Amino acid sequence: MNTPEQSMSLRPGVKPNHLSDVMRWRCIGPFRGGRVVAVAGHPNEPATFFFGAVAGGVWKTTDAGTYWRNVSDPYFKTSSVGAMAISDSDPNVIYVGTGECCIRNNVTHGDGIYKSTDGGETWKNVGLSDTRHVARIRVHPKNPDLVYVAALGHAFGTNEERGVFRSSDGGDTWEKVLYKSEGAGAIDLSMDPNNPRTIYATIWQAHRSFWDIVSGGPDSGIYKSTDGGDTWIELSGNPGLPKETLGRIGIAASPAKSGRVWALVEAEHGGLFRSDDGGATWEELSDDDDLRVRSWYYTHVFADPSDPETVWVLAAKTLKSTDGGRNFSEVPMPHTDQHDLWIDPNDTRRMIEGNDGGATVSLNGGDTWSNLYNQPTAQFYHIDTDNQFPYHVYGTQQDNSGVAVRSHSDSGAILTSDWYMVGMSESGDIAVKPDDHNIVYSAYPHGILNRYDHRNKEVRVVTVWPEDHSDLPAKTFKYRFAWKFPIVFSPHDSNTLYIGGNIVFRTRDDGTTWEPISPDLTRNDPTKLEIVGGPITIEGAEAEVYCTVYAFAESPLTPGLLWAGTDDGLVHVSRDGGGSWKDVTPPTIPEWTMIHSIDPSPHDAATAYVAATGFKNDDYKPYLYKTNDYGETWQTITGGIPDYDFTRVVREDPARRGLLYCGTETGVYVSADDGGYWESLQINLPVVPIHDMLVKDNDLVAGTHGRSMWILDDLSPLRQFAESPSGDRPHLLRPRPTHRLLHQAPHFPDATPGMNYMVRVLGVPMAFDDNMAPDGKISREMLDVGENPPDGVPVVFHLPVDPPEGVALTFLDSGGKEIKTFSRGDEGDEALDVKSGVNRFLWDMRYPGAQKLSEVEGGYKPKEITGIIAPPGSFSVRLTVGSETFEEPFELLKDPRSSAAQGDLDEQFELLVKIRDKLSEVHEAANRTRRIRGQVDAWEERATGRPEAEAVSKAAASLKEGLSSIEGELVAMKPPPGSLRGEVARLNGGLTKLAGVVASADWAPTKQSYEVFSEVSAKVDERLQKLQQTIDTDVAAFVKLVADSGTPAVAP
Repeated sequence: MNTPEQSMSLRPGVKPNHLSDVMRWRCIGPFRGGRVVAVAGHPNEPATFFFGAVAGGVWKTTDAGTYWRNVSDPYFKTSSVGAMAISDSDPNVIYVGTGECCIRNNVTHGDGIYKSTDGGETWKNVGLSDTRHVARIRVHPKNPDLVYVAALGHAFGTNEERGVFRSSDGGDTWEKVLYKSEGAGAIDLSMDPNNPRTIYATIWQAHRSFWDIVSGGPDSGIYKSTDGGDTWIELSGNPGLPKETLGRIGIAASPAKSGRVWALVEAEHGGLFRSDDGGATWEELSDDDDLRVRSWYYTHVFADPSDPETVWVLAAKTLKSTDGGRNFSEVPMPHTDQHDLWIDPNDTRRMIEGNDGGATVSLNGGDTWSNLYNQPTAQFYHIDTDNQFPYHVYGTQQDNSGVAVRSHSDSGAILTSDWYMVGMSESGDIAVKPDDHNIVYSAYPHGILNRYDHRNKEVRVVTVWPEDHSDLPAKTFKYRFAWKFPIVFSPHDSNTLYIGGNIVFRTRDDGTTWEPISPDLTRNDPTKLEIVGGPITIEGAEAEVYCTVYAFAESPLTPGLLWAGTDDGLVHVSRDGGGSWKDVTPPTIPEWTMIHSIDPSPHDAATAYVAATGFKNDDYKPYLYKTNDYGETWQTITGGIPDYDFTRVVREDPARRGLLYCGTETGVYVSADDGGYWESLQINLPVVPIHDMLVKDNDLVAGTHGRSMWILDDLSPLRQFAESPSGDRPHLLRPRPTHRLLHQAPHFPDATPGMNYMVRVLGVPMAFDDNMAPDGKISREMLDVGENPPDGVPVVFHLPVDPPEGVALTFLDSGGKEIKTFSRGDEGDEALDVKSGVNRFLWDMRYPGAQKLSEVEGGYKPKEITGIIAPPGSFSVRLTVGSETFEEPFELLKDPRSSAAQGDLDEQFELLVKIRDKLSEVHEAANRTRRIRGQVDAWEERATGRPEAEAVSKAAASLKEGLSSIEGELVAMKPPPGSLRGEVARLNGGLTKLAGVVASADWAPTKQSYEVFSEVSAKVDERLQKLQQTIDTDVAAFVKLVADSGTPAVAP
């Protein structure tokens, strides 16, 4: 990793981390859970539960799963959770082990044990960082500092930090108390709560690679300690257990009957075994395939805390036995593939379960379960976008389906109704036809390719070679396809589609026929194309099919310039549409390293970027390469990325050459110098694996593998600061073109710290938290819906030193006429909050509103219309800093979905201005009556006790009555008690409602709107004339009366 002195700066004084106040990632969803293998419940709070996502951190609910909130951001440095435990004796103490142990092909690692002592509010890493994958944690029931950890260790290699560890000081120090070998680790751990010195542990010899999953060997076994872990005896050879190679083993001691323990054993003659004498002897109870299926992935057994005859087994199904384990029945669950279960020892009807679709809570013993569609922990592989407005983001979610999610919604937030499934693909790539967003191609295991048509929801299978591969070695396949094989439309012809197997295929007729356009571009090593699995269980999901084209791209500049990268470490290029290929593999890339993505430059046809990873070779270093000569030579471009943060994707910004984005196992990096140096672009993005990214218009879209989809809106600051001159003077960036959308933001309630609801459409609520920072600012976090982009024109500027008082932003129309100015030191709507460094202001695109009414009668003030939204067109913004000014133009764009012409919108704007100005006349007249009445009241008070008091009081009463009568016709007064409508209809109300009608959509005003305005205006003018007559006569008479009394007169 390069030193800090080499760090990149976008502009002198501006670095990517300085942009956290002006740029922000937002999660668009979907709120649809991803895999969960670790759950826990609070022992004393019935509605409080926790779960750990396999790549999404720790989540907490205090309402039994209705809503979930992440509690591990920003404390965790890795996102995968494999185990968790809450101390029964002190529930504020929680331990979490990172790195899941259901080691499927997309498994991600952890960095040890985290501990919270305040119920999950804050966390601290307490060691065991090289365990990588933690399977189980057990805490002594009476001592929160005595904790045991079952660590599998490295899934893709050998290491020493694995086995069972013990800490007696709450994680300050650890001792390894059970260890078998550098290739085997602990996979399960069970403590007898009646005698916590009795502990059972299982050791699993397992190894994963790109091309295989090995489960089982001589080091697998069952162990027991009766002295709290000081010493252990092996139980594997005891009577009743299989006398053969063992694989993964689940273990569960019965809290309801000491000495009873169940073992779910992967073996040729495996199944569920039980011992009633503490493991001395065993009896096989069941060898049902439902208990043993895919043993390396499941093999979970749990004892009921209160009934010695009830035992649960989690596999593809949730299975429950009430006869000690001899017979099982299925418990229906909201998702398949089950992994973890916590049952309340004090109320066994209360439980939480983790599966491939998320975490789910039951309060009735499993009869019903809570919703999974409230957890934004989806794992995506590849993403794509379409050309709709607003654009949709597409992805295939592991353990679920393909999905299309709107990038923003007219409902104020991205609701469940704003996304939809696009076929049943889960495992990999997805591609949207560029000229028809209804057509979506996506990958499914076994090399299956689906073509989805959203118009009729039809899924057509257009697999290249639809043969059955069940339980066959990949070397026998005619064509090999990876779990995530590339699917790519040509950027030059929307009818040309490429996919990658061990060779590259092309279709020009929607998959009806496929044309091979390359030879086998892989190493084609037969030793890596054997039967997957063993030595016990054969794995048939084809997730380990190897020696395939894994990355593919066609140059956006040159038709037929094709790049292909393989999962076994080769890069090829064709410059003639696939007629011939040349091996251009970077010479320094390690053998068997996966080429994860290739990005041909949108600025130079000879330039391309490669991101590769070797993590399944137990190599976690980043690998990024750049060529400027069609692959003849390569340059390594990983400076600034930590040596442990392996890379999956690199993209070049299409709007600025050399501005690169990189996705790694923990987040996002940016380089402004063509890969010379990288810095974090994490900002508020949680730590999460980034499997894919793309630049869409002005946005950076990220497909995370554990936290759903995110968008970084408006890349203008990165693009422009990277081109800026010296940083010793203020600098104003040109605002991006902004679409003028009328219905993007509903009227959310005023920010109130805590949880709130908003019902945008009847029956469609959204929930959110308003969180108050120490400085009093409130940030909003959506709990069950995706977040919309900011609604307005973002203006970014840099102030190199502490700003003076004279800092202002002025917005101007196309003729240079001022619309509105926001200044430092002002208050309310015109305030401008600035600091030294990078600043951001969001203009709401509105002209000033009508003259406001002054408050009367205990603070009552009727509702007022907001300022008028500007019409589409050209505008500019001026930054004033002391005596210096800087000005930049920008455009407001019409909603592309609107059929209105520019003239229609100009006409709408003109009428709204007239309504506003007429409303200002009304409010100014009302304010004038209030000022006069106030002076009259003051005179009455001063006249009290004087000879003329009675005459003054009588005249004042008459004058105020007349003024109030006029005011009551102009504006709504305080509504009567219990009034449903809130205000009595008056002229200002009529104008306000008319403005709402005229501004309701992008249309020219109706004929009736003009007529109503004319009618109301005439009534307003009549009342204004009446007011002026009152002032000229009655007020003048009152002034004379006061003057004749010798007391100072009222000045109207």
